[in-house]
Amino acid sequence: MWVSSVWRATLSPGRRAHSALAQLRGVVEGELEGIRGAGTWKSERVITSRQGPCIRVDGISGEILNFCANNYLGLSSHPEVIQAGVQALEEFGAGLSSTRFICGTQSIHKNLEAKIAHFHQREDAILYPSCFDANAGLFEALLTPEDAVLSDELNHASIIDGIRLCKAHKYRYRHLDMADLEAKLQEAQKHRLRLVATDGAFSMDGDIAPLQEICRLAARYGALVFVDECHATGFLGPTGRGTDELLGVMDQVTIINSTLGKALGGASGGYTTGPEPLVSLLRQRSRPYLFSNSLPPAVVGCASKALDLLMGSNTIVQSMAAKTQRWHRSWASSPGSTTFCYP
Repeated sequence: MWVSSVWRATLSPGRRAHSALAQLRGVVEGELEGIRGAGTWKSERVITSRQGPCIRVDGISGEILNFCANNYLGLSSHPEVIQAGVQALEEFGAGLSSTRFICGTQSIHKNLEAKIAHFHQREDAILYPSCFDANAGLFEALLTPEDAVLSDELNHASIIDGIRLCKAHKYRYRHLDMADLEAKLQEAQKHRLRLVATDGAFSMDGDIAPLQEICRLAARYGALVFVDECHATGFLGPTGRGTDELLGVMDQVTIINSTLGKALGGASGGYTTGPEPLVSLLRQRSRPYLFSNSLPPAVVGCASKALDLLMGSNTIVQSMAAKTQRWHRSWASSPGSTTFCYP
């Protein structure tokens, strides 16, 4: 060991750097082999067309059906959404080259935040580069060691990571298990604030959180309710407001985080909407908000138009529901044989 240490000390800086790089390569290659061996290697398909129900993919001739995008309402390629993005690009530029609080807030950012709050029937809203950032920025800014957060065990990775960043006491309840949530709420009564955190629609299995029961328990035990609506905003509920509208508890959910990168145009961006004092606190303390560039104007323009389309008419939402019912009927009558592309 002593000889090895002396030998390493005598290496030139260049050779030591080369040795460190070789060590890194060995470690990383071992990790990659482990991923391949576990069958969890992820390959990226290269799309050569716009996003849509039918797409072109590099290496495959003709169009193929696309059932794996989160473009739930087809707005990623909607002509009015695209035109709104082009107009915002021409009027407000490619980007802000700044964070929001320095010189990165334009009128379109404030207008979109107001529109989001109005859409969700909340007091205020704050934009983030993504909903992952919104989840990373919420819990740490809001909760302290005096507080507690109670999280469904199958919540999205971004919720889990966001909760890890905060110093609150952490409770994990079994998936959709209201008896276990109640037991955890009873245990958490000794803390100042209690925040129940759940996905509205769980993206992997399609489960819908029992928000009526969650809100009932929250009221009984003096807790707040947080819902991540990324896989619900725009298409669940009679007018696309999400799972809280679907289940009739819009006035009982305290905080909503969601995305602009799925149903609402599909570009990028996320947000938190809720009480005005909370949003003001996030503008002062939420690190992903304070230290990230503002959303590009084109993205803001596209998302704003997507919301206009939803709030102007529920035709798009109803069309989505009709297509879903059509698929269910076709699948039930002939499982595995239904192959058609929605217009």
